[in-house]
Amino acid sequence: MYRVFTPILIGLSLISTPVFSKNLQITSFADAKKIAVLIHKSHPVTIYCPCRYSGRKVDLASCGYKPRKNFERAQRLEWEHVVPAEAFGQSFKEWREGAPGCFKKKKAFRGRKCAGKNPEFAQMEADLYNLWPSIGELNGLRSNFSMAELGTAVSEQGGKTFGGCGAKILDKKFEPEDEFKGIVARTYLYMEQEYPGRGVVSNKNRKLFEAWDKLHPVAQWECQRAKLIEKAQGSTNRVLSDRCRKAKL
Repeated sequence: MYRVFTPILIGLSLISTPVFSKNLQITSFADAKKIAVLIHKSHPVTIYCPCRYSGRKVDLASCGYKPRKNFERAQRLEWEHVVPAEAFGQSFKEWREGAPGCFKKKKAFRGRKCAGKNPEFAQMEADLYNLWPSIGELNGLRSNFSMAELGTAVSEQGGKTFGGCGAKILDKKFEPEDEFKGIVARTYLYMEQEYPGRGVVSNKNRKLFEAWDKLHPVAQWECQRAKLIEKAQGSTNRVLSDRCRKAKL
């Protein structure tokens, strides 16, 4: 395995390696989060609800977010996999069953830690295109729930809403605020395209993501962010490069 973490910290300069179509450079999730901090420094806004943040503290009032239970975690910035690690991790044998090298104190383990020993899982987990800043509590409540359109009566059906933030949760389904639906859709479509066979997008959700992609087109920051990631990660997001080129962004 090889890293480009040190040169990236010095101004996110261009790397000299070829540009690939998926992450082949960053193989540590810990490194990916540190690099993501630098990439988002010029646009410190959380995904799903547009709260501003400084350092690791989220300004909840800036997007009207109302915590459900955990006010302390709600104020804390966390880094969110839009496509949950479990969603693609379940396709790895190491996650489901374990592996010969997954032992600690003579006890076998499986799950995310064991899957991390597989280079492809490590690359997917550290892929910056799938990593966004999030309100900590919302990150936890979203869990590994799939995306959906939940309608306007979520609270009446026992679901979760968050004050001025338009995100919703109901029956293990999650709906982001409208302005992030296109970002979410294009992230799923990218991960499905670059890591085929990992169950990222179901046939049912493909139609939803294609609709969100059309209804909520790329904006300047999404395209700018993709260029920064391409420099840092050494791979291009072909879904975004196509959309950004057509939008002249």
